[in-house]
Amino acid sequence: MAEVTPLYQIRLAVRAELSDVNAGDTILAAVSGGADSSALAVALLHETKERSIRTIAVVVDHALQANSADVAQNTKAELIKIGYTNIEIKRIKVEVTDGVEASARRARYAALNEIADSVNAVVIFLGHTKDDQAETVLLGLARGSGTRSLSGMAERIDKYRRPLLSITRKQTEAACKEVGIKFWNDPHNQSMEYTRVRVREKVLPLMETEIGPGIADALTRSARLLRDDADALDEWAEEVLDEIDPNEMDIEMLASLPRAIRSRVIRKAIYLAGAPSGSLSAEHLEPVEALVTAWKGQGPVSLPGGVTVSRISGRLSLS
Repeated sequence: MAEVTPLYQIRLAVRAELSDVNAGDTILAAVSGGADSSALAVALLHETKERSIRTIAVVVDHALQANSADVAQNTKAELIKIGYTNIEIKRIKVEVTDGVEASARRARYAALNEIADSVNAVVIFLGHTKDDQAETVLLGLARGSGTRSLSGMAERIDKYRRPLLSITRKQTEAACKEVGIKFWNDPHNQSMEYTRVRVREKVLPLMETEIGPGIADALTRSARLLRDDADALDEWAEEVLDEIDPNEMDIEMLASLPRAIRSRVIRKAIYLAGAPSGSLSAEHLEPVEALVTAWKGQGPVSLPGGVTVSRISGRLSLS
């Protein structure tokens, strides 16, 4: 029986997410050079070789730091050292519109989607861990964005899979040391300028001290439960949207829906109208909700992405 080392635990997590990938398929591993994605890359290489699955490591260079090209090349060298032969470095231009983190994330996913399409990859693997999930849930709570935000990151969404959501950052670092791979510590991950870093370095440790250990586990469990609820409510909202014109929604119909469904229908309609993905908070939706349930003649509501919502002749009109 194999020794239960940190790497073996990660391999088990990865193995479960490869169960429906067939021999001859191509997958992508997004590798930043950090401990999480590097450990994921090692585990994927072990598991896919046994299954004759082609694995391509993709290193996205965001070009946001002076040494980003060197980091990408060093990451490639480490990947070669552990046995990778298919490695692609993709240098991208990040147009900062709503913060560096969000803008970089959008550009990164666009690059990964482009590469996946070009090589017919069936799955894209990401290295987010249990720690990342706990941080995401707390950030969602701070934004007040509702159940979906509190449900954190999905293990699977479209082509993307996150097999390490049950794995801690300590385990990924230990796995890298286990195989002798050098990982990069992004200085952005230590900068208190970023809210996520403050959550990681200050808020979570304080909660562990004042409330008790196991906060990350509790937050990830809550995320799983809330995701089940959010999925069911989203499915209901999608069924409503399929039956209407999302740009011209009947006020009486919207008012008859439970608020949990109505807010989802409105949110989805606003995104369809052009608001950037993930840009809407509860504060954005409250005045739109008031156009339906607390109408007092108020004017149009302006939203991210240049979307405008107005109440016109008994309809909620989006433009």
